[in-house]
Amino acid sequence: MIDTHAHLDMSEFDNDRTQVFDAMHQNGITSAILPGVSVDQWQKQIEIAQQFDCYFSLGIHPWFVPEDIDAAIIKLSGMLQQHSNNKRLVAVGECGLDKLHYWSDKQLLLLEKQLSLAQAYQLPVILHAVKAHQQLLTMLACFKLTKGGVVHGFYGNTDIAKRYISLGFKLGIGALILNPSAKKLRETVVNLPLEHFLIETDSPSMPPFDHPQSRNTPLILPRVVSEIAFLKKKSTVCILEQLNKNALQLFEL
Repeated sequence: MIDTHAHLDMSEFDNDRTQVFDAMHQNGITSAILPGVSVDQWQKQIEIAQQFDCYFSLGIHPWFVPEDIDAAIIKLSGMLQQHSNNKRLVAVGECGLDKLHYWSDKQLLLLEKQLSLAQAYQLPVILHAVKAHQQLLTMLACFKLTKGGVVHGFYGNTDIAKRYISLGFKLGIGALILNPSAKKLRETVVNLPLEHFLIETDSPSMPPFDHPQSRNTPLILPRVVSEIAFLKKKSTVCILEQLNKNALQLFEL
């Protein structure tokens, strides 16, 4: 298994990061992608990806819109250029739109500039989308990104999912799928072919509904895979094979 979205560079893992990675490997979770969130975090992220033999993306999350967007984008472009031959760099992001946190037009400007970099460096994007699907879809339709990407933490209905898929995007499925109340998402997973999905955790955030106060880790992935297998009425082995293939294909791992 590959956790395609885990913030294992965050401070919540500083005390036991080695133990978490050891436990991941013991449970068949062979690697992870560490998404970028802010300029200040990139270096730590890259060092941890190197230390623990996993992947990373570079980007600026909509919660961390910088005061000087142009200066931050110049830094991001420089880092993408610097690591253009680094096999661990697999995407631009996490970037996107979030209407529930610090919403302003600056989020739109920051995202536009990051999508331009994704196209320029021929990398997929990792997208954060909260209450902003229409604006995000409109923007993606304009950019027509060659390498596509993933809408991480997807929670929408089948129609929204199909619109992202038509633009070359996959949908990241995490612990929300375990919640029987997440009817839209569960129906989307049932209705659409498996090749459109990736598995992720968003660790340390987004813990499962039955442990809402816990720190989330990639160790939840086997439960996510089992639930998808249950919903699709297929074997876990079959589901896992396709999900791994999806990640390898999108991120060219």
